[in-house]
Order: sequence, then C-alpha cells, then structure tokens
Amino acid sequence: MAQNLPSILGGDGGLTRYLEEIRRFPMLEPQEEYMLAKRYLEHADPKAAHKLVTSHLRLVAKIAMGYRGYGLPIGEVISEGNVGLMQAVKRFEPERGFRLATYAMWWIKASIQEYVLRSWSLVKMGTTANQKRLFFNLRKVKSKIQALDDGDLNPEQVKEIATRLSVSEDEVISMNRRLSGDASLNAPIRSSDGEAGGDWQDWLVDDHDSAEEMLIEQDELENRREMLSGAMSSLNERERRIFQARRLADDPITLEDLSTEFGISRERVRQIEVRAFEKVQDAVKAAAAKQQKALISTGSDAR
Repeated sequence: MAQNLPSILGGDGGLTRYLEEIRRFPMLEPQEEYMLAKRYLEHADPKAAHKLVTSHLRLVAKIAMGYRGYGLPIGEVISEGNVGLMQAVKRFEPERGFRLATYAMWWIKASIQEYVLRSWSLVKMGTTANQKRLFFNLRKVKSKIQALDDGDLNPEQVKEIATRLSVSEDEVISMNRRLSGDASLNAPIRSSDGEAGGDWQDWLVDDHDSAEEMLIEQDELENRREMLSGAMSSLNERERRIFQARRLADDPITLEDLSTEFGISRERVRQIEVRAFEKVQDAVKAAAAKQQKALISTGSDAR
C-alpha cells in the first residue's frame, strides 16, 4: 500500500516539492472511489489501495499543517499521518455510505496525535486533563481571537484563553512559551520556481467533527483506555493508587495527604510517584511502538 509514495526531504524546500508532487495525484469521483474501495475490501488489490491512498495525500498534508507548532519535523508529522491514512483505507467500508475522506480524517489525526504524544513527554505538556486540552487547543483558540503574533500574549488574550479552556492564566502563559516556535500560518508557500503558492493556512481543514467521526472516535477512545489500563497493570496496588491520585486526577491529591494515608514520608510518596510514572510511560511507549509497527507491517503486506 505504501509503495511509490512521495517522500519528503529536509527543509521547507523539500516540503514545497512534496506538496507540488502530491497535487499531481487526481481526486476521485464518488463512484470511482466506491469501486476502488470495494475492490480492495473484497480482493486486497494493492493497486486499488495505492490509488485510494495517493488521492488523499493532500488531506493528510492539510491536517498535518495544523501540528506545525509543536516543534516536530513536518516531514515526520506527515509520514505519521500517512500511516493513519493507510490504516483508514484498510478498514474503510464503502457500503456505509460516506466518503473515505470523512472516515480517514480521524485516523490521520489520531496517528499524528499519537506521534505528538510520544514526542512530547507528559512532563512537558502537563499531566491533567485540562493541561492536555490546553496543549492541543491553544493554537486553535489563539487563531479564533486573532492572537497570531509570535511571542508572549497580552493580558487580555491570556485571560480570554484561560476562560475558554478552563485553565489558569499561568498555565496559558507557560504553554504558549513552550509552543512559541509556531510558524506563522500566513507565511507564503513558494514553489520551486519562486512563485507564491498561497499561505500555509490555506492547507488547514475544518475541524468540525462529522457524525461518522464521532462514532469512530468513541471506538478509538475505548482502545486508548484499554492501552492505559494495560500499562497500569505493571504497577502494584500502592503505585497504582499514587499514580492515579497524582497524575490522572483533575485535582491531584497532595503529597502530605498521601503520606498520611500510607504512613510514609512525603519524599517516599514522591519517589513512588516518579517510579510509577516511568513504568506507565515505558509501557505506553512500548504499546504505541508495537501498534505503529503493526500498522506499517499491515501497509507493507498489502503491496
């Protein structure tokens, strides 16, 4: 399935060439897409899969551009999105009546977000649910309130973002500085001959979820919960209690309260918390790597 896909060389020049190359693949008409999907579903036809994938590479690029602000190589972000696209093609059922792009969008986002989560440790991006929401939504909210300049936000912008995302103003300031490497969405794309090819923001897509996406997301959310549950199985009872209380709770329990509960010092609680976090992090990384390897293997087997 991944055979003869365009590759991205380093730098913005390589990205520009890649964008030019994937534009050459034609978009599919609904009936053609349906027949190709049926052929792959029923006969595992690699040519059909390849055509379905290449016709949606522009969709991956559009979605990937929304993750440029996390300080990760855009080529790797797009590659991870392409893996998600291949998984979507493998699982797509055309008889359900919706287009492949609708179904693939969530798989692409999920694959990219898994890559972001693996690349940014939980320590860097925050440990509470609110902080994770801030991590993935700060750039979107900044765009909505017209706060697109690099550098620190003004006090009014900080206050509005904090209110919208239900986090503290200090958390907004801290996260914005961590993600301060954002490239401007208004930066022009230049073709290989130097001509302007539009702005980066022209590649962004509507983030509104369709009904199909919401159903798919529910299934994947359950899968992620199972992954975390599996990772936590490596912890003993005390480690699990401390990890949940300190790392998973929206309102973490203090070291003092936990030291009283277990009859140990606060420093000992902290040590157990760190050890438990490392165990879970290692287990999740191993599970994610295994899952990615399986996805890539599946795509290679379909060639």
